[in-house]
Amino acid sequence: MVKVWDREAMDRLKAPARLMIVSDLDHTMVDHHDPENMSLLRFNALWEACYRNDSLLVFSTGRSPTLYKQLRKEKPMLTPDITIMSVGTEITYGTSMVPDDGWVEVLNQKWDRNLVTEETSKFPELTLQSETEQRPHKVSFYVDKANAQNVTKALSEIFAKRGLDVKIIYSGGMDLDILPQGAGKGQALAYLHKKFKTEGKLPVNTLVCGDSGNDAELFSIPDVHGVMVSNAQEELLQWHAENAKGNPKIIHATKPCAAGIIQAIGHFNLGPNTSPRDITNLSDFESENISASSEIVKFFMFYERWRRAEIENSELYLASLKADCYSSGILIHPSGAELSLCDAINGMRSYYGDRQGQKFRVWVDRVLSIQTGLDTWLVKFNKWELSGDEQQGCVTTCIINIKKDGVSGATYMHVHETWLEGSGAKDQSTWLF
Repeated sequence: MVKVWDREAMDRLKAPARLMIVSDLDHTMVDHHDPENMSLLRFNALWEACYRNDSLLVFSTGRSPTLYKQLRKEKPMLTPDITIMSVGTEITYGTSMVPDDGWVEVLNQKWDRNLVTEETSKFPELTLQSETEQRPHKVSFYVDKANAQNVTKALSEIFAKRGLDVKIIYSGGMDLDILPQGAGKGQALAYLHKKFKTEGKLPVNTLVCGDSGNDAELFSIPDVHGVMVSNAQEELLQWHAENAKGNPKIIHATKPCAAGIIQAIGHFNLGPNTSPRDITNLSDFESENISASSEIVKFFMFYERWRRAEIENSELYLASLKADCYSSGILIHPSGAELSLCDAINGMRSYYGDRQGQKFRVWVDRVLSIQTGLDTWLVKFNKWELSGDEQQGCVTTCIINIKKDGVSGATYMHVHETWLEGSGAKDQSTWLF
């Protein structure tokens, strides 16, 4: 079942994506100085409510698959459609992270990893990074900033003499990566653009987002919009000043990390840029028309705020929720227990404020909807709860009725939840939806 869903996620767009966001992770999408992860959660809610069904999310990171998966366990991250890892040397698709064999063939040209390790071993200034960061088409070191320029120049000359066509990227003030000349975040994106164009699915707009030197070539790809987040490092700002200062398609955001990405969406008029998390009264949040995705996001935003006591403890809220449920609607809890949707809403009453003042967040991921009838939608998504430092998640399938007028609201007919593999609440009684 999961594999089928992966294929749907990869192939669901029958037309060019409305927007493709290609974002670095550390200090760009993910703010490591934000313990509440609010800018990331704000982006998540915006993406799932307004973009997931007709757009593409691409994470482009210097991290290896091992460190990328580790970050996913630590932060409330969405699942991208495409993952570019190891500084553009690996491209994978979907949740199963299926590798792109065509990209591997491209990178094998004029690349000799053994020769690279042989020559770099002669430089005491270079310290090898951990074994997980050494990849088939990437050799990675740490080097002091004071030595970086001289070492890079010397290595370039040596590799040229040895007939190797390599690229040396210095970023983050200490990371030095050696890759095939055809590799890198920019070339990986160019490869994807070419692939989409061949299939007649070149995205209408592409927004690239970064903060460091290994992101620079993303901004060099033709016809992309670009945002350097406000916390961008000196090396990227210097590259911009020397190469793209007059380019109106590249901005230096005034906000950090994911907040800067949201700012850029608005600046370039690429689509909605108001996150549901920025709206105090969720009844005011509407996309152009009510959609299954926006309704799901809105419900779980309310659920989080109810348990954190960030909204009023009002019977009117619960009455409104029950009015949005079929009287005969059923919730199947991940434990297997069945109860009516109205009883499930009533059950929320005793949990008002039970997470007040605690580290408790709720988000949804991969909200994909299929119209199954005139007014009926089948919606499937992953729902996550972060409580303290523990994440629990379930796969949720809903049947929702949305009237054709697009303004009458949504009615929940059936909800079925199943624990995600390796996940599950220790105290199942506190997992309400």
